[in-house]
Amino acid sequence: MSTLPRVDLRSDTVTQPCAAMKEAMMSAPLGDDVLGDEPTVQKLEELAAEMLGMEAAVFVPSGTMGNQIGIAAHTRPGDSILAEDEAHILYYEVGAPAVLNGVTVRTYGDGSGYFTTEHVESRGLVGSLHTPGTTLLCLENTHNRAGGTVLPVERHRELRDLADRKGWKVHLDGARVFNASVALGLDVSAITSQVDSVSICLSKGLGAPVGSVLAGKADFIDRARLWRKRVGGGMRQSGILAAAGIFALENNVSKLADDHRRAKEFTNAISGLPGLHPQEPETNIVMVRTESDAQQWIDGLEKSNVHAFALDPQRMRFVFHLDVDDAGLAQAIQAFRSLAVEFS
Repeated sequence: MSTLPRVDLRSDTVTQPCAAMKEAMMSAPLGDDVLGDEPTVQKLEELAAEMLGMEAAVFVPSGTMGNQIGIAAHTRPGDSILAEDEAHILYYEVGAPAVLNGVTVRTYGDGSGYFTTEHVESRGLVGSLHTPGTTLLCLENTHNRAGGTVLPVERHRELRDLADRKGWKVHLDGARVFNASVALGLDVSAITSQVDSVSICLSKGLGAPVGSVLAGKADFIDRARLWRKRVGGGMRQSGILAAAGIFALENNVSKLADDHRRAKEFTNAISGLPGLHPQEPETNIVMVRTESDAQQWIDGLEKSNVHAFALDPQRMRFVFHLDVDDAGLAQAIQAFRSLAVEFS
């Protein structure tokens, strides 16, 4: 058993609320959100909508719920939607587009996070007596399984123009959209202004314990609220959770730049080690290809109390976040250097 501190790089979902966030949660005024008089939830929704440049927003327990009630509010059963080949909506939401919303999904891209507008257009369907028409384009920025890659604003604008020509709505899985905005050096609304709806996660890099927010036009959010209740997402004194979200949005967005810096320093440090081929990070996620079994590396790192995931037999993922400081970064780098000597 290692006596070293735990360095958890499995995901940015492992972040723990800080003392100031806990204090905000304990002192939050409360009501009943389902009955419409929860003041702290309302404050969070108004803050998120303002930051994202949207008319309205709704607080939900999870990013999966945010994405799925967003799809539901945009579509009808039998519609076809578009999603990237390894999108969270497809890969990590347990078939929800089909099970909950009755929509078919056509994919675009190759899982890398990079694709052309022309390719997306080629994947759309025109509705007919025989064919489900495409009504919704789903995007993901940053792209989780591609390694936190950033979709540029210029591509967002091209896709907005395409959707307008085709009569499609555009939904953004923006679980890490603040990472994208920090990486681009732009206000987040520069990205979200190009979509009809966006779901943001409060419990990843922003450090809240629970929750996401879905934002869009007011009538869209009205429909989404019905779907939230329909799938069991109505919460009562949820201001305790919303207070953490407010604290996260007001205090932790600027700290994402430190996560990006540490991801780059980590990559630079392990790049020369034998048997490892890290992908240059754009944000806080580092993908590392291995020449040998990835799980063997993961198991070895755990002996130094450094934790991560093997995504497939020869690929590992490391995610930097609020709870990994420079000392944790150094510990992870040293663990890799020791393993490289052992495995060589």
